[in-house]
Amino acid sequence: MNPKVDFFFNKAKEWKIEYKHLRTIVLDCGLTEELKWGVPCYTFQKSNIVLIHGFNEYCALLFHKGALLSDDHGILIQQTENVQSARQIRFTNVGEIVEMEAILKAYIYEAIEVEKAGLKVQFKRTSEFDMPEEFREALNKSPDLKAAFEALTPGRQRGYLLHFSQPKQSKTRVSRIEKCIPQIFEGKGLKDR
Repeated sequence: MNPKVDFFFNKAKEWKIEYKHLRTIVLDCGLTEELKWGVPCYTFQKSNIVLIHGFNEYCALLFHKGALLSDDHGILIQQTENVQSARQIRFTNVGEIVEMEAILKAYIYEAIEVEKAGLKVQFKRTSEFDMPEEFREALNKSPDLKAAFEALTPGRQRGYLLHFSQPKQSKTRVSRIEKCIPQIFEGKGLKDR
């Protein structure tokens, strides 16, 4: 156990018992405990394997390369259609965790083997993501904007494309695009300050 991670477990208002059980299970698998993104993250030779996190309706183990796991029990969940690599196993009570301990350890050990083998998730290329027509028009009207967008990292490009695609109404998409243009010119991602 890493004392730097204790604060996460001590401050938890919900899922305290569930977190404790998940922590014990993961540590029993020989992983190193660290604090990343404000949550307990467990690594193998400095590579992220799994993390523990919680939401209002559930707590979860999130496997960073979950898309590569065999999922023999059909319990891995893709959070949204845009999540390409990570997969969750969700819990709503400690009984589920206790009942699944052997299965959870098997998934963790498989995730470690995926890392040892050096397997990589094949991410969709940015060109495979939907580009809203409103943004395509903005790029066609402004070669400078197009050059600035193409100069962004693929991850930043995908972030914008997903953000622009979410609204159902065209005027909302246009508004989002207009608000983000200055950031794109600055070479910043959607969440960069």
